[in-house]
Amino acid sequence: MKFLELQIKGFGKFQEQTISFEDGINVIYGKNETGKSTMHTFIRGMLFGIHPQRGRASKNDLYSKYEPWENSGTYEGSLRLEHQGTIYRIERRFQKNQKEFRIIDETLGKEVADGKGLLDELLCGLSETAYNNTISIGQLKCATDEGMVSELKNYIANMNTSGNMALNITKATDFLKSRRKEIGARQIPDAARSYTSLLGEIKSLEREIAAPEYENLIPSYQKMRTETQSQVETIQAEKEQLLQKSARGHQVLSENHFSTIEDIESYEEQTDESFQEYEELKDTLSHKGRKALTILPFILAAVFCALSVYFYYLGGQNPVSFYLNLAPLLVSAFLVGVAFLLCMISLSMILSSRSLKKKLEQSSQELQKAFGRHLGDPSVTKEAMEAFRGRMAEFKRLSSTIQQSEETIQRLNDEISSLQIRQNDFSQNIEKQQKNQWTLEKKLELLSNYKTQAEALRSTLAENDKISQELEAIDLAQETMTELSTSIRNSFGLHLNKTASDLIDGLTGGIYTSMSIDENLNAFMNTKTKLVPMEQVSGGTADQVYLALRLASAKLIQGSRTDSLPLVFDDSFVLYDDERLKNALKWLSSTYKGQILLFTCHQREAQMLTANQLPYHLITL
Repeated sequence: MKFLELQIKGFGKFQEQTISFEDGINVIYGKNETGKSTMHTFIRGMLFGIHPQRGRASKNDLYSKYEPWENSGTYEGSLRLEHQGTIYRIERRFQKNQKEFRIIDETLGKEVADGKGLLDELLCGLSETAYNNTISIGQLKCATDEGMVSELKNYIANMNTSGNMALNITKATDFLKSRRKEIGARQIPDAARSYTSLLGEIKSLEREIAAPEYENLIPSYQKMRTETQSQVETIQAEKEQLLQKSARGHQVLSENHFSTIEDIESYEEQTDESFQEYEELKDTLSHKGRKALTILPFILAAVFCALSVYFYYLGGQNPVSFYLNLAPLLVSAFLVGVAFLLCMISLSMILSSRSLKKKLEQSSQELQKAFGRHLGDPSVTKEAMEAFRGRMAEFKRLSSTIQQSEETIQRLNDEISSLQIRQNDFSQNIEKQQKNQWTLEKKLELLSNYKTQAEALRSTLAENDKISQELEAIDLAQETMTELSTSIRNSFGLHLNKTASDLIDGLTGGIYTSMSIDENLNAFMNTKTKLVPMEQVSGGTADQVYLALRLASAKLIQGSRTDSLPLVFDDSFVLYDDERLKNALKWLSSTYKGQILLFTCHQREAQMLTANQLPYHLITL
């Protein structure tokens, strides 16, 4: 089996990260805090899952530690791998309320029905504990050589006893003894009363938990809040378009010295009045009879003047006749007066004509100014006036459109305010739901404790009359466990020693050819001249022994399997000097035919592989 690709959607510091692996040795290099441990844990999580702890332990468990730094809703990813020519994709979602696990057969293009069964087959039945102590190889965490030896002894003891770190027969035996003592002390007189009380508490809690307020509506509220935000953004975009359109309309009106539709109507009305006045003045001044009427009073005045002279001279030929002919003189005076009046009338008509011409000129100038501004042609004609009215109608329509846009903008503002209030309500509901869910988790935790206690009491009530049989069964189990331990010690332990010895020879470059473990679980390194106790070897050699034992365990667990599981090294060569590192890398490259993932914060592994012309694939974080 080999890993092909990691696709991390959200895990710790990683977001939407893809890492590809190749055959052979893959060196994953990165300085401290670049995410090597995160990626290593992600691989383990894809194989075995990550399960949140309850109560106080949840604050520092792996689940909390590797929750995505951003966008916690993407706590998931996938691992693509190849096994016997078939490519599989393991997909996991780690969120505790939305856990998902499935395996896709990419070669056949379908989901594997029994994903868990296939995964057990791919991992050779390894438990997570066994995986961490065999395939996944870390650095010894002991600070001193003495501590390393102690850890090695513990490791050898467990492996030599049962062949599996996950199964510790010594601990199992101690547990059975403790269990025997515990069962004997379970005969509690008031067990029934305690059990009845617990059942009442459980039912009360279950009723509380079933209340509608504890229904998890967070995803629904989050979805509605997101939809509301989308609506706000859509309306905001529409509002911005209307604002721009309204601003352009106001600019057009402003450039034409208008601000409201009333201004346009007033201006149009004034211009229309000016045009009507202009037309009337033009018709009045262009009338032919008007000129004759202006000249006629002068002609009549002249005639009346002549008549007055005639009557004056007629009455003034002699003094007697003057007094006798007083009437002609009066007529002459009257005619002179009439002539004067006609002259005044003619003069008044001339002045009136000049005033009308001045008004006509003013009206013409006003109309030329209006037509020139809005039509681009100052000519004053009826067609121009009709075009002007059309132009004013456009301005009125524009003003009406602006008014409608502003009314729409106000309506959109009201809608945005309403949606924002609704969005805020969703946020408050989400916060309330989160508090309710936290309270629910506490109640569930308490309910679980109550059920655990009730189960224990129920078992006690049911098993009080079977205690003797239980004790006999425990004694039989202890006897069987002792026989099993002896059998394993005589078979698996020998194979472990032999396989580890073969590995020691290659890892140490022939310095040590084998190792042996005595009946007291003391390890010795074999040289050509003597046996060297583990207490006398260096820390680097102890680390090599530790590595050899883990590789031997991994090899024995996988049995005759042809495609080995990938080995994962996490800063496993920190204590190695350059010579030991070179021997280890050469040995791994030539001996282990499976895939190797080597996480390191140093560059010397890659440099050593390059210097010794050993093929590898470098991944830099």
